[in-house]
Amino acid sequence: MTATTEPILEVTGLVKHYPLTQGVLFRKQVGAVKAVDGVDFTLGRGETLGIVGESGCGKSTVAKLLCSLERPTAGSILFKGEDITRLSGRALKAVRRNIQMVFQDPYTSLNPRMTVGDIVGEPYDIHPEVAPKGDRRRRVQELLDVVGLNPEYVNRYPHQFSGGQRQRIGIARGLALRPEVIVADEPVSALDVSVQAQVVNLLDRLQAEFDLSYVFIAHDLSVVRHISDRVGVMYLGRIVEIGRDAEIYDHPTHPYTQALLSAVPVPDPEAREHRERIILTGDVPSPTNIPSGCRFRTRCWKAQERCAREVPALAVPAAFRDASGPAAHDSACHFAAERQVVPAEGEHGNGPG
Repeated sequence: MTATTEPILEVTGLVKHYPLTQGVLFRKQVGAVKAVDGVDFTLGRGETLGIVGESGCGKSTVAKLLCSLERPTAGSILFKGEDITRLSGRALKAVRRNIQMVFQDPYTSLNPRMTVGDIVGEPYDIHPEVAPKGDRRRRVQELLDVVGLNPEYVNRYPHQFSGGQRQRIGIARGLALRPEVIVADEPVSALDVSVQAQVVNLLDRLQAEFDLSYVFIAHDLSVVRHISDRVGVMYLGRIVEIGRDAEIYDHPTHPYTQALLSAVPVPDPEAREHRERIILTGDVPSPTNIPSGCRFRTRCWKAQERCAREVPALAVPAAFRDASGPAAHDSACHFAAERQVVPAEGEHGNGPG
């Protein structure tokens, strides 16, 4: 579906820190886990924004913040111009109806003691104004039909379904209140590859049918490219590169993005033979002790003294600022370049400590 330029979500300076405390009687804060540490992006109407990154980079925390399942430490989330981080009570409940979530694990996100009809219809208990009680069964059956399940399955329990069918039930539940935004937190990572394709195609169809906007979170770069209009790459709590899907996949300018893409399996043996792999050394730094300056510098082969002093802004790199083209998209790197310069063996991640 072609997205409009009108933003439905605007995220600015989003921060979520979890305090670390010690002591039993007198608990003292001794630090913080910086799960999300300054995230900025917009989501247009009808658009799919993919967010990718390693495990622990903060993707799922961003999802919870967007759905108001967590309160941010700082920053703003504007839904159609209204900052939902400042809302509470009925006003927040009304916004939650329009921003729904599809969870990662279809096995733990469905209550095993509830029937499918009760699971999909539960949002109507929280928002009874959406569907009168006498009409709920019909609506639930319609939703099951929409996601490709037999409407007569309303009285079955989750254990009677496969993983792909369970995820369809989760999607039906997310659609129950007719939201405008769906936040999908790794919705296909627990599924077989063939089933992943079915669920992604279903999400594509539902977007066109219900005029939905998606924030699609995943670590599978191939899946994200298939479904996304734009892609944001996260590393250690921040977005380090964001742009149209072709810009990110065909013309990455941030070293971390280049390293991620170099690890994507390539089916063509000839192309695979001529591709350079970038193997990063070292581990991701702890979110309780983030490096100064650029947080990727401890693993980056381009790192210089400037990287330890200055935090790179997420903006069009100076090298591409006066040019138009796919490389002219936002990238948080002092030395961004369209072509990856693969370091010699033993030079990976040897920047300033």
